[in-house]
Amino acid sequence: MLDHLLNAEQRRVRNAAREFVNATPRQLILDMDAEKVRFPREWLREAGRRNLLGVRQPLQWGGRGLDWVASCAISEEIGSLSYELACVFGVGADLVCDAIVLHGTDEQKARYVQPLLQGEIFAAECLTEPRGGSDFFGATSTAEDKGDYFLLNGQKRFIVGAEGADYFLVYARTDPDPAAAPQKRISCFIVDRGPGVEVEYLYGLMGCRGGGTGRLAFRDVKVPRANLVGALNGAYPVFNTMMIPERLGTAAMTVGPARSALDIATRYSSQRKAFGETINRFQGVSFQVAEGAMLLDACRALVYATSRAVDGGMEMNKVRRMVSETKKFVTESCQKVVHNSMQVVGGIGYTNVFPLERIYRDIRLASIWTGTNEVMATIVAHEWYREVAAGRGTRDYAADAPEAEAADEINFG
Repeated sequence: MLDHLLNAEQRRVRNAAREFVNATPRQLILDMDAEKVRFPREWLREAGRRNLLGVRQPLQWGGRGLDWVASCAISEEIGSLSYELACVFGVGADLVCDAIVLHGTDEQKARYVQPLLQGEIFAAECLTEPRGGSDFFGATSTAEDKGDYFLLNGQKRFIVGAEGADYFLVYARTDPDPAAAPQKRISCFIVDRGPGVEVEYLYGLMGCRGGGTGRLAFRDVKVPRANLVGALNGAYPVFNTMMIPERLGTAAMTVGPARSALDIATRYSSQRKAFGETINRFQGVSFQVAEGAMLLDACRALVYATSRAVDGGMEMNKVRRMVSETKKFVTESCQKVVHNSMQVVGGIGYTNVFPLERIYRDIRLASIWTGTNEVMATIVAHEWYREVAAGRGTRDYAADAPEAEAADEINFG
C-alpha cells in the first residue's frame, strides 16, 4: 500500500532483501528456534555478499550510502522472515557500525566496519548490565586508564551475539570520581573477543532464539587505547546517536513478523469453512483482519515519516520524540496484529502447525528491548510538554468557549 513512498532505488534494495528472504532455507529458522543453531554466521555472510548489511553506511566503508527509508524497508523484509534474524542482521551492521562510522577513526572503520559489512566478521552491542537495564548511565563496568590501554572489568547481559560476535561495542565507566556527572563518566570501546572475554551464560529465551544471546564477563581485558570510540568520558553523544538505530530499527523490523502473521490469518480464513461458508465472511473474523491491515499501514507510515525526519536532519529533541513514539506505537500495534491473527486462526494457531506461536513468542520482545515502552512514553511526554511550553505561535484554544473567562472555575492557584 505504501510503495508510493519509496523511490526507485529504495524499491530496488527492498526487493533485493525480499529475494534474500525467499532464498533463506526454512530449516535455518527451525534450527534457530530449536537452538540447534546458536548464531547464524553463514546467513550473515550471505547477507554481506549481497551487500545488504548496513546499507546506510558510506560507500567508502562497504555500505550503499542509502537513507533511513531504504534501511527500514529492508528491516521489514528481514523481520518477515524471522524476528531473531532481523535482530542479528541489525545489531552489528546498524547499531555497532553506526557508532564507529559516526564517532570512530578511519582506522577503526577500516578494521571493524568494512569487513563486517562484507560478512567476514560480526559484532555485538553491550549496554545492559545485571544490575540495570534502562539506567544506562548507572553502569558499573569499569575501564581503568593504563596509558596505552584500558583494563576492562564488568559484566553485560542480554547481549545478542554474545556467542558468535568477533568484537563488541562496550560502554564502561572511566571516571572513578563518585561526584562525576553520570553523562560524563562513561566511555565507549571496541573490544575484540580474546583473553578475559567470557560468555558466562546463554539464556533460555521464550522466543528470539538462535542469536547467541548471553551474559558476557570482562575480566582484566586489555583494550588498546586506539579502540576508544569518540572521546574519553565521551560516550554520551555516542549513546544518543545509537538510540536512533536501536529504536527506529526495532520499529521497522517489528512490522515484518506482524505482516507475516496477518498473511497467514488472511489465507487461512479465506479457506477454512464453518457453517457452510469460509470464515472470512463472518465479521467477527474479517474485522480482526481489517484492523490488522489498518494497523500495519499506520505502523509503516509512521516508520517512513520518522525515517524522513531523521534523514532530513530534524532537531534532535523532536527526533527523539518521533523515534520514541514510533517504537512504542509500532511494537504495541504489531503485537496486536499478531494477537488478532492467532485469534482468527484459532486453536491450530496455538500449535506449531503454523509459525504463529513462534511469531507470538518472538515479537513479545519488541516492547521490552532497546528501551522499554514505558521509557518511550516518558521520553514522549517530556519532549511533548517541552514543545508546548516553548510555544508554537498558535492561538489559545482554551479561550474558544463561552465561559472561558470564568476565572474561579479554572484558577489553578
